[in-house]
Amino acid sequence: QVQLVESGGGLVQSGGSLRLSCAASGSMFSINRMGWYRQAPGKQRELVASITNGGSTNYASSVTGRFTISRDNAKNTVHLQMNSLKPEDTAVYYCKAVRSWPPNDYWGQGTQVTVSS
Repeated sequence: QVQLVESGGGLVQSGGSLRLSCAASGSMFSINRMGWYRQAPGKQRELVASITNGGSTNYASSVTGRFTISRDNAKNTVHLQMNSLKPEDTAVYYCKAVRSWPPNDYWGQGTQVTVSS
């Protein structure tokens, strides 16, 4: 099992910044990718950014150039630096860990990000 705890959400004005953190604990064996997803009211959960153990990253087109994902493998922590925030970034942000074998996904409880215009 893997436990994920997100932190760093909050209320910020448009154009501001926030830094989300996800601390993972438990069995990290074969956890080779971690990422951030978000879900706005009435919308499906969507990928924001992901990062592999080797540091390869992937971003949603809507956040490219504004958000940066990073990972500290020694501390089992993933961060999401969010700059130039827009009201449409408002959502609950979830951390996800992917185990390659046996295949399994783990989710955090989510942290609210609200961007006011």
